[in-house]
Amino acid sequence: MFLMTRALLPLLQQGQERLVERYHGRRAKLVARDGNEIDTMFMDRRQHPGSQGRGLRLVICCEGNAGFYEMGCLSAPLEAGYSVLGWNHPGFGGSTGEPFPQHDANAIDVVIKYALHRLRFPPAHVVIYGWSIGGFTATWATMSYPELGALVLDATFDDLVPLALKVMPQSWKGLVVRTVREHFNLNVAEQLCSYPGPVLLLRRTLDDVGSASVTRWLRAGSLAQEAAFYARYHVDDDWCLALLRSYRAHCEDKQEDEEVWGPHGLAFPWRVGQGLSSRRRRQLALFLARKHLKNVEATHCSPLEPEDFQLPWRL
Repeated sequence: MFLMTRALLPLLQQGQERLVERYHGRRAKLVARDGNEIDTMFMDRRQHPGSQGRGLRLVICCEGNAGFYEMGCLSAPLEAGYSVLGWNHPGFGGSTGEPFPQHDANAIDVVIKYALHRLRFPPAHVVIYGWSIGGFTATWATMSYPELGALVLDATFDDLVPLALKVMPQSWKGLVVRTVREHFNLNVAEQLCSYPGPVLLLRRTLDDVGSASVTRWLRAGSLAQEAAFYARYHVDDDWCLALLRSYRAHCEDKQEDEEVWGPHGLAFPWRVGQGLSSRRRRQLALFLARKHLKNVEATHCSPLEPEDFQLPWRL
């Protein structure tokens, strides 16, 4: 990391200067509970929130492997008009320490505390955006702070073990699994299931890292093919919306009886699809996939275009 940072130092300095001069970025060092200093940069749009009040929302960006806030994924929400808080993983750029999972968790923890208590953004206005391996810290954040407003996962993975096995000899399987589970257990899917708020998944169609009816829909090679496949299943959007709203109404009635309210006002899980025919379940699955998954025609490492960054769908 020291050698890589040294090699990239001119680009990192240029990136910092651009964020300060063009976007009035404010740099701060935050001390995590393990003593590591986490380098951050904050761009505030609250005084000029722009169209749809985007600047009133703060997007906290969790960079991918070998990613730095000076030249990383924060450019998409920043150019889209949101307030943005970038930070570097321990050992990256101006952050001290080493990027092990617990150190990363400690880092995002202090970043969120900074956003809520020093920058004074309401939890519901905070969006966590994780790209690639940054999906681990992003899902840890929303798992640990379920009151946060939304989660966007871009080109991430559900678990590190299958990716590690793909690039290691088959005879090493036992060693690989044990090593990952004990030292690098990036259990993104497990953490994601602990967040009750709205989620958007961005899938890079030209990605070489990521890996029924939804599977075939995901294999569509273009937006036109997606639409044609969707139409072939005769998905009735109005029926799907009405059904989901009935689940929500049932959930709200139950909460009023039990006087139990979650951070987003709803309890989960809903029994989605229970009692439906297989045809209706496929239609509902495709409707939900279209709302919560977005295909982006890009490779894994190419920057996300500002117009492709959006907040998750809400019922």
